[in-house]
Amino acid sequence: MSSPDLDPDLLKAFLAVTEHRSFTRAAAALNRTQSAVSVQIRRLEERIGTKLFHRNRTGIAPTAAGDELRAYAKRILALNAEAVGAIHARQTEAVIRLGVMDDYGTIVIPPLLASFAKHHPLVQVEIETGLTSTMPARLGEAYDLVIAMHPQGRGDGELLRCEQPVWAASASYRAGARDPLPVALYPPGCLFRQWAAEALDAAGRPWRLAYVSRTLAAATQIAAAGLAVTVVKAGTLPPHLRDLSGHDDLPPLPAADIRLHRARNLSQAGGLLADHLQRGISEPATLC
Repeated sequence: MSSPDLDPDLLKAFLAVTEHRSFTRAAAALNRTQSAVSVQIRRLEERIGTKLFHRNRTGIAPTAAGDELRAYAKRILALNAEAVGAIHARQTEAVIRLGVMDDYGTIVIPPLLASFAKHHPLVQVEIETGLTSTMPARLGEAYDLVIAMHPQGRGDGELLRCEQPVWAASASYRAGARDPLPVALYPPGCLFRQWAAEALDAAGRPWRLAYVSRTLAAATQIAAAGLAVTVVKAGTLPPHLRDLSGHDDLPPLPAADIRLHRARNLSQAGGLLADHLQRGISEPATLC
């Protein structure tokens, strides 16, 4: 003969009656009618084959069988809650693909991801750094979120902050002594490369492309070694470089907007990360 199943709903009603010592108070706690709770207790007694409560001077009290069942009921419901919680936690796991500029990906984003992970440890973030000019067009296909640089006042997405590009070089570098000006820049498609070339040409300043790199670290190291000047954001100016803007006859550069782009049908976890990044990056005062 098979053992009867113990329905969690019946066990919840049973524990409510044992706790409140009253069908009426148990029904109120469960937001049910008294008759519904009575039916549940009767059904549970039928399944087990024994009485679980008796009346005494203070009201309803569990029988010896009821006392024994109470400990098992608590364990069964606790294990049930643990199982549901474990499955729910697994369902909240997510992988979010984030595209971002190299300097933000190495300087600005990591501490924000660390603080996000404290509250969402099951969410995995895959981050890709590089030129962001083409990343927004690949939202949903390659990226869930993109933090991209745009000319000031242009571009879709949510404006996070304004950044001012600046000329930068080693502390001892004197650009005026070098002609043509050696410049370390990024591949075609980078706004800084475009703006630097246009500004130098418009100012009539002779220059040469001395170094091309896809990474901020390589370009800034070349500049730090005194081999060239480069262009960086004022907000992420490396400590081993100095801002040359306004010196050595270097022309001013246009400002840039940093914007957040979200894929359509973004997951709940993706939305949480997007909001976290939006708050974290927008907090500092504008740099333009």
